[in-house]
Amino acid sequence: MNPTGALELIVTMICDIYIMIVVARFILQLVRADFYNPVSQFIVKATSPVLNPLRRIVPGFGGLDVASIALFMLLVFLKLCIWLMLKGYGLALIPSLDFLILFMRSMANTIINFFTFCIFIMVILSWVSQGSYNPMADIMRQVTEPIMAPARKIIPPMGGLDLSPMVVILLLMVIKEFFLLSGTP
Repeated sequence: MNPTGALELIVTMICDIYIMIVVARFILQLVRADFYNPVSQFIVKATSPVLNPLRRIVPGFGGLDVASIALFMLLVFLKLCIWLMLKGYGLALIPSLDFLILFMRSMANTIINFFTFCIFIMVILSWVSQGSYNPMADIMRQVTEPIMAPARKIIPPMGGLDLSPMVVILLLMVIKEFFLLSGTP
C-alpha cells in the first residue's frame, strides 16, 4: 500500500485540472475565442471567483490578462510546495535555484501538456462530430489554430487527411524530452 503516493496523485490531479482551466482562460483571451461559447462560459465562471479579486491587485498590461498569468504562476508554486512536502522535502532544504528551475520546468510542462491535450481532443472530436457544430470542437480549434497553422503550411491536408496534429504533437514531445520536462510535476 502506498497512501502517500495516492494522496500525491489526488492532490496533483486536482491542482493540474484547475491550473489547466486557468491556462485555458488566458489562452482563450489571447486568441480572442468566442466568449459566448458554453465551454468559454464554464472557464470564465470557474476562474472568476479567484481572478476578479486578483485583478484589483494585478492590472492588465498591453491587452494581456496579467492576473491570469500571476494566478497560473501562484498555483504552480503552491502545487510544487505541496508536492515537495508530500515527498518529504522541506522547502528550506531545497536550494532556491533548484526550486526556481523546477518551477520553470513545471510551468513549461503544464503549457505543453495543455496544448497536447487540446490537440488530442480536437482530433478525437473531428472524428466523432464531423460536419456538425460542437462547442468543444470550436473552442479547441480556436485554441490550437495558432500552433497548427504553421504546421499546415509545411504539411497541407492530403486527400482529406490532416497530418499536422501528429507533427505538432511530435514536436511538443521532442521539446519535452529535449528540456527534460517529462517527469516534472
